[in-house]
Parts: sequence; C-alpha cells; structure tokens
Amino acid sequence: MNDSGDEKPITDTAKKLFDDSVERLDAAALSRLNQGRHRALEELARSSGKAQWGRWVPAVGVAAAAVLAVMVMRGPVAVDVIEGAVSASDFEMLLETESLEMLENLEFYSLLEALDLDVGGDVS
Repeated sequence: MNDSGDEKPITDTAKKLFDDSVERLDAAALSRLNQGRHRALEELARSSGKAQWGRWVPAVGVAAAAVLAVMVMRGPVAVDVIEGAVSASDFEMLLETESLEMLENLEFYSLLEALDLDVGGDVS
C-alpha cells in the first residue's frame, strides 16, 4: 500500500500539468467548453422539474402498501342480504330453456311470493 507521503508528489505534479494545459487553451476551445457548461446547466434545470415527481414515488408506494395492508387485515366485508332479494338459483332457473313459460308469468310468481311473505308462509 502507498503511504500518503508517496502520493503527494504525484498529485502535485498532476495538478501542475493540468493547470498548465488549461492556461494554454485557445479562445475557441474555451468558448466551446463554456457553451457546453451552459448547455449542461440548462439540461439539469429542465430535468430537475421532471425529477420532482420521482421524489414522491417512495411515499406513494408506502401509502399504497398501507392501504392494502389495512384492507387485508379487515378481511372480507359482510354484505347484508335484503329480504326478498333475487338469489343466484332464481337466475339459474330463469335462464334454463325449459322455463321460458315462467318468464311470461313473472308477475304472477312475484304476486305469489309477496303473498307468501305477507301471510308468513301459510298459503291456503
């Protein structure tokens, strides 16, 4: 491994050579470097507006995970069944091809069901 004392002369020499090369640049090269620096700064200013939304991505991800966790912890929501509601078996019965006659008399069957509910199941 190198001691820090060994690196000092190398860095000093490199800095001196770099400074000398910068001093020897002509006006055209300095102008191109300056224009490039300004273009880079403009691009940085333009891209920083686009990058603003990127700062919120982790926060939105955490919020979405929290909402999902709450929904999973609560479990399935109980659905109240309305009395007299149509069940799936009623639809299956209506969709059979043999029960097309039942569709024609739907009002009659609704009346029977309403009477059955009013009397409490005793239809005489």
